[in-house]
Amino acid sequence: MPPRFRDVCDFIHAHFEEVLQLAALAALAGCSKATLIDGFKAHFGLPPTRYLIQVRIDEARRLLRRGQHVAEVAVAVGFADQSHLTRHFKAVLGVTPARYVSI
Repeated sequence: MPPRFRDVCDFIHAHFEEVLQLAALAALAGCSKATLIDGFKAHFGLPPTRYLIQVRIDEARRLLRRGQHVAEVAVAVGFADQSHLTRHFKAVLGVTPARYVSI
């Protein structure tokens, strides 16, 4: 795997709660946005923006299991608000965060 894609992956994990722009990630990798998307997807199975959402959802799951409120979790993991988290959470896991906590 080219180190530039590993660097982007590491950066996403270190900064997932921040607003990350595709152009900035491409600059970090030293390539175009299209090259980043194609190469990242080839190595990680998802384009960088979808990978970022997955990382945020994974962290949200961890915080929810620790008893944090959904609205607090949304902001902590980088979503704009609770509805933004809920939309992505349900798309990825098939249940809302509230339902996930009650399972």
